Amino acid sequence: MAAITMGQLTKVYPGGVRALNEIDLTVEDGEFFALLGPSGCGKTTLLRTIAGLEESSGGSIRIGENDVTSTPPGRRDVAMVFQDYALFPHMTVTDNIAYPLKIKKVAGRERTVKAAETAAELGLSDYLERRPGQLSGGQQQRVALARAMACHPKVFLFDEPLSNLDARMRLEARTFLKRLQRELGVTTVFVTHDQAEALALADRIAVMEGGKIRQLGTPSEVFRRPANTFVASFIGSTPMNLLDGVVRAQGVEVGDQLLPVPVGLGDHLVEGEKVVYGIRPEYLGHAPAAVPGSLGGEVRVVENLGSAQLVTLEGSAGFVQLVVNEDTPVAIGDHGYAVPRQDRVLLYRDGDLITGGADPSGLSADAPSLAKGPA
Repeated sequence: MAAITMGQLTKVYPGGVRALNEIDLTVEDGEFFALLGPSGCGKTTLLRTIAGLEESSGGSIRIGENDVTSTPPGRRDVAMVFQDYALFPHMTVTDNIAYPLKIKKVAGRERTVKAAETAAELGLSDYLERRPGQLSGGQQQRVALARAMACHPKVFLFDEPLSNLDARMRLEARTFLKRLQRELGVTTVFVTHDQAEALALADRIAVMEGGKIRQLGTPSEVFRRPANTFVASFIGSTPMNLLDGVVRAQGVEVGDQLLPVPVGLGDHLVEGEKVVYGIRPEYLGHAPAAVPGSLGGEVRVVENLGSAQLVTLEGSAGFVQLVVNEDTPVAIGDHGYAVPRQDRVLLYRDGDLITGGADPSGLSADAPSLAKGPA
């Protein structure tokens, strides 16, 4: 097994398109690492550059102790699982799994034995003589994984391997994949645009935009404390509420409400400056009547999430979404109030998270002193 280290990694396509912009990143030995972002952000280009399928325009890549920047793909000791699985339709399951071993000139009998052993680990023993067209999507995915496992690589590279599965099979495959990676302990880089997959699977996540890493951290860190409004709006099954506010002497004015300032940020704010008030729908409570520090509005939309409801209020602050219990009585046209959980409010200036103080995740009910702007 091995760590992957990238230094100033750059990829520029003809015409000056910078798909990767001086990426500095280390994936630790044995880590399950996710590259997350919207289409066109550079995540697949980064994965393919690690694999050697794309040639970098600058910078370096190391796998373990070896500089592989100029090493051909077949000599990097990595295995890649593609979105469409890339199985050979005319080959049996055994032959598909054994193909990388054939390329490495492993003897035929040994290839067959290793393919059977690997297939057994993934529950494929009953399908060894079938061809991909005779398998379900989940079975094809396991064959692609078995093929990657058979040659015992230092690194697994996954390019959206679950995107072709239906919703239920996707959840099952996600659990299976995480358990398998833990058992094997192989350094893994997983590309996805699905933030739920990244949060569920990864030890750490790099959120990408425009060829750059916008935030790097654990799933908890990127979910609870997004470093900028891009990450805040991208991460989460429902985007974070990002509301325009103005700093006042006693707090932050959002719409026609005055809300508390996070603990320790008083000295970092200037009265009268514009900020963005961020709070996730999951961290907003519901009240039928006004309470101090709440955001009022009329219920415009109620979406059933099964065990919860996603409620959209429209008030002086604009649209605010909150997640409430399935038994909470809300109906379109009602008037309700969103009550922020005090230790989960974030403030952003010019798109970046404002930090400071001993407890940046908490809020004070007491109004802190604020730096005064110019008279």
